Amino acid sequence: MNKIRIMKKILRFFASCYFWFELFFISGLLFPGSILIFLLTFLLDKRLVILHKYSCIWSYIVLKMNFMWRIKVTGKEYIRKDESYVMVSNHQSGADIIVLFLLWNNFKWVAKRSLYWVPFLGWNMWLNRYIAVERGKASSMRRMMAEARRVLMSGSSLMIFPEGTRSKDGKLQQFKTGAFHLALETGKPVLPIAIKGTSRAIRKGGFLVNKNHDIQAMVLKPVLFETIKGMDAKDAAMMVRGIIQAELES
Repeated sequence: MNKIRIMKKILRFFASCYFWFELFFISGLLFPGSILIFLLTFLLDKRLVILHKYSCIWSYIVLKMNFMWRIKVTGKEYIRKDESYVMVSNHQSGADIIVLFLLWNNFKWVAKRSLYWVPFLGWNMWLNRYIAVERGKASSMRRMMAEARRVLMSGSSLMIFPEGTRSKDGKLQQFKTGAFHLALETGKPVLPIAIKGTSRAIRKGGFLVNKNHDIQAMVLKPVLFETIKGMDAKDAAMMVRGIIQAELES
């Protein structure tokens, strides 16, 4: 039994090495394409829709080359092409980011500034003009909110993890109110998304990757502005959190 456990640990280690190598190898190959697309389109494509679509293809290739996970995305029919949303998802691990690109619609990420320094991946985020924020800095939060309002009013959706950070145990944490302030101020609907399985695929802060896991990203029915109009942002956050929690428990 000890030999079997040791063998499983060795296989898991090499599978994890494959995942991280594959992620950065493919990213290194595709990043020059991001630069080229940015240079060719940024004057005509102000919202960088084409570059974001390329980033979705990049994520799709990375996940297709990963033999360890089975991924299912449902509910995309709820996303209207002529509408922009405040998109909110629970956050279980770093895998959430690449999985959510499989929604294939145009949105801007709100992400912590340190991610923008990650080779290839973070540099691509910078080219896409995703919105960076530094935790705990009021000035950074104000800039983020102003940029997020501009993005929403320009016709692009916004993707936010309202928990603020990844869950340590996969359980849904309390929601911060920033996303819901934005929805109330701009009159945009909130689009809840529930993710299952990524906390087991990669643990927070971990290197090891678990294989043979089913991952689901479920787009839920939009919460229209009329539903939250007049509500306090904290109450709106609690309501949307309850919707996601119910889906995670179903």
